[in-house]
Formats: sequence, structure tokens, C-alpha cells
Amino acid sequence: MTCQIPEPSRHATVAPVETSRYHGDSLAQMTTIGVGGPVAAVVNASSEAEIIDAVSTADAEGRPLLVVGGGSNILASDKPFDGVVVHDTRCEIETLMEDGCGGAEMRLSAGTPWDEAVVYAIEHGWMGVEALSGIPGSVGAAPVQNIGAYGQEVAETLAQVRTWDRRTNQIRTLFLSDLEFGYRDSILKRSIGEFGASPRWVVLSVTFHMRRATLSRPIGYSQLARTLGIELGERAPAADVRAAVLELRAAKGMLLNDADRDTYSLGSFFTNPVLSEEQAAQLPAQAPRFGVAKHDAVNQIGAAAPRIEGQVKTSAAWLIDHAGFSAGYNMPGPAALSTKHCLALTNRGGASGEDIADLARTIRDGVEEKFGVRLAPEPVLVGLEI
Repeated sequence: MTCQIPEPSRHATVAPVETSRYHGDSLAQMTTIGVGGPVAAVVNASSEAEIIDAVSTADAEGRPLLVVGGGSNILASDKPFDGVVVHDTRCEIETLMEDGCGGAEMRLSAGTPWDEAVVYAIEHGWMGVEALSGIPGSVGAAPVQNIGAYGQEVAETLAQVRTWDRRTNQIRTLFLSDLEFGYRDSILKRSIGEFGASPRWVVLSVTFHMRRATLSRPIGYSQLARTLGIELGERAPAADVRAAVLELRAAKGMLLNDADRDTYSLGSFFTNPVLSEEQAAQLPAQAPRFGVAKHDAVNQIGAAAPRIEGQVKTSAAWLIDHAGFSAGYNMPGPAALSTKHCLALTNRGGASGEDIADLARTIRDGVEEKFGVRLAPEPVLVGLEI
């Protein structure tokens, strides 16, 4: 799916990349990992009203509900899904405001592919999401997970989310302070479970507050700085940052490519563990350690969030690798770790949802036995437990 950019490009950039494999009406055909069973009913909604009608009807009838955008964060059972899948087919981007003081706002429909949002921002000379280039999925999923990569998170530029509240049956706008963002977390994500596989608040559109700038925020991710050929903390043109991020993601099998089975995944399957300082001290000295962002304190658009005292984030990929699960683990089985990146669980062809879940359990348990740290899965689980 490609959006029409309503204004001509002013900045050279890399065109949007494909971020969805949606090609049919089973969950295997709706997800980037290619597993999952048939679906009882699918609604391909092309308007906000159609989304609200489909969601409210399913809820009123007591039917399970699953809202799907790019399908890049869903691990589903091969058993039939006896409910309603709502697929947001909209791809709408609108500039709400751009002033001479350096600020801008853009609003996007929830179904818009995320990478279209990144390209739109860069082509308009706006800074703040360039390091999030190439992340598969839709705009609507971005605030649910508080997506992040290479030193940026969506919470740093998000202004508000227009939602359908399934509890009150009303449209509700959630502002930054309402969303209770954390590392790969939000109030939206925490409502999954109580309301089934989709949140209480179904995202309809998202508004971002951007900053006009010729250069990115200071690069805080060492691998990205090396790829750009700059020192950590220096800035670079946003289009250059995007190109470097896409290069890094491609090398890790994190850009969709139908010819490459390493890309039949859900991206990073486990979140990086957030530990207390005491827990982190028990890890080997060489284990990576990072600060944890405090998003409720962000008050400057595009600025890095301050850190939470007493919390330390470590690398799930490092723990997995050093627990004996290197890239390609479980090959040639139908479910195996990517040959390029040990944090991605992949469908090598013919894998079932249970095959992927079983591999995830094996890795989680092995890491816990080795390091005493229990990894948490990032994808939404439909009909499966890990």
C-alpha cells in the first residue's frame, strides 16, 4: 500500500519500504511471520465510521475482536479464530500546522503504514522519527507498543491519539499524559487481555508534533553513529539517518523481503529486560547496560527523555546469544532464529504458531536458567500462551 504525499518533496530521502504482507483472509496471510488459522469474519474498513461500526457490533454480540494493521506484531494459533478481524485499510496523512517557529503537526489514519509517516516527515523537513525508519506495521500500532529503535521512541513526538473507547462506546482523544508510556508499553497495551486481543481503546488516528530542523537529534546509538561515519552525540541529516537505519535493518533481516526467510518474523520477539540496579549487578560485566527513558517528563518535542533512576535496561539479544542460542538456532526446523539476528524468531516455511511459541519458550527458559532474567515476548498472542 502506498500513500499519496500531498506536497512535493523538499528533501532527498529513501522511498517508503514495504511493511506488510497482508494478502488474504487467514491470520497466516495477514501477518508478517505467516502463521495463524482461518478467520470467521473479516471487515476491511475504509472509513472511521466502518471501523467503529465493526468494533461496536462485535463487542455487542460478544464476539472476539482483533484489529489488524500491518500484522507485524501478532503471533496466532493455527486454530480457527471464531471472531471478527477488522483490517484498517485507510492511508491518510494530513499536515495540521506548520509555523515559522519550527513546529509542525501531522495527523495520520491508524491504517497508514508506519514507514509512510517517516518518509512524509523527512520530506517536509521535520525531525524526530527518522531513526524509526523501516519498522513494519501501521501507525495505529505505534502508540500501543511505543515503538522504538536506534535511540528514538514514538512517545518523543506523539501529541495525541483519537480512539474508540470500547468500554464507554464513545470516541475519546488520549493525550500524551493519558497514554502512560513506558519502554514498549502504554495504557493501550496494558488493556489487552481484559478486552481480548485488541486494546480497550481502538486507535483511529494519531497526531504527531514535529520540529523543523535540517539535522537529526544527537545520535545516541553507537552502531548508528558508526554507520553514519560520525561521532556519538553528533547530528546528521534526517535523510542520511533514514538511509543508515534501513541499511542496518536490512543487514539484520528486519526489512520485509519475500525471498528471504529471515524476514518472515515479528521483528524483535522479546523486549529488552528492565532490571533493578541490584539485578543488573548480577549479570556478567560485559552484558550491555542502558538507561530507561522516563516519558512522562518529556516536554520538548524531539528531545531525548530523561532516565529513570534505579532502573537498568539490558540487551535481550546479548542474553539470548550468551545463553547458547546463536543466530540460526534450531535450523533446519520450520521455526528457527534468524540467521542474521538472534532476537528474531522466523518461519522457515511451514511453521505453525505453536512451533514459534515452542521455540520462544525454549529460549525464554534457557535465558532464565543461565542469567536469572525472564524475557517477555513483545507480540500480541492470539490463541497461544508462552
